[in-house]
Amino acid sequence: MPTAEGYDFDDRPFLVFWEITRACALACSHCRAEAQPQRHPEELDSAQSLHLIRQLAEWKPPMLILTGGDPLMRRDAIDLVRAASDAGLHVGLSPSATQRLLQADFGELKAAGVQRMSLSLDGATRETHDSFRGVSGTYDRTIEAVRRAHEVGLELQINTTLTRGNMDEYEDFKRLMFELKPAMWSVFLLVPTGRAGLADMPDAEDIERVFEDMADLVGKAPFAVKTTEGHHFRRVVMNRMGANIGLHRPGMKSPLGIRDGRGVMFISHIGEVSPSGFLPMVCGNVKTTHPADIYRKHPLFVSLRDNDALGGKCGICEYRPVCGGSRSRAYGIYGDPFAADPACVYQPKVAV
Repeated sequence: MPTAEGYDFDDRPFLVFWEITRACALACSHCRAEAQPQRHPEELDSAQSLHLIRQLAEWKPPMLILTGGDPLMRRDAIDLVRAASDAGLHVGLSPSATQRLLQADFGELKAAGVQRMSLSLDGATRETHDSFRGVSGTYDRTIEAVRRAHEVGLELQINTTLTRGNMDEYEDFKRLMFELKPAMWSVFLLVPTGRAGLADMPDAEDIERVFEDMADLVGKAPFAVKTTEGHHFRRVVMNRMGANIGLHRPGMKSPLGIRDGRGVMFISHIGEVSPSGFLPMVCGNVKTTHPADIYRKHPLFVSLRDNDALGGKCGICEYRPVCGGSRSRAYGIYGDPFAADPACVYQPKVAV
């Protein structure tokens, strides 16, 4: 059924994340992909990748994000961008801040069809970011990449993963965003998967305080603000704005209610399909099955799109149509993708 805003999550995802390679030169402490220095021998090859692009182009999801690992570790990365863009897809690129990125021609990336590049800053200083990323010089390369993106007019998104270890840098992150002027600041709330553990998660009360402050930026800062795996930020924003449940979030372009498996689909480097990169439950493989069939028909995807299938306090929360909690975090902590999201302190008006 279509959402209140007319987007039918049952038909197609709003965001398709395609991990075109797991290879990466960095060694990030929280890496979802557990990236490796070398490409996987069963990685989708160029022919398989172009076939997948044709399938996605038939389906027309609003946004395709090429990620990794480091997508630039594939020599045909720009060719895949160009093929997807020529097929009518809106393409985002999420490279790692390595020397390989700085050797790339940013103008060529834009001309090939990259509509938005996302770069990560997980420490607000050179020391903390390089420590987080596991390779010295990463902070400086990121800042240089930001400069080059601005220079050619390539729209930029900066991703920041909040962890127990960097929550005290939040104010510094915020100041940095005003200096770097991205089109969007996407704040990721850590999920214990890949190399990230439960001990890395921030306290729910600290998250709520940060979200309250971030809500003041929405519609006022010179950049858009959103969260990834921090869906309850929508509740905070709506309360701050005095908005009714079901209204579009101020300053946001995507429809409400997006979460893992509901408007989001992830395709791994070897073609495995999951509800998101943070929810590693394999539902099929694009090498043998059309991605639309997996998204539309697999029981896990179907259930994740059902707000009434949620358990715990998320299942009775009045905000579940626009939030629904992180299914990835519920799975990472409890082994149940339908459990309540432990990162949210809100108590529904109906008692559990």
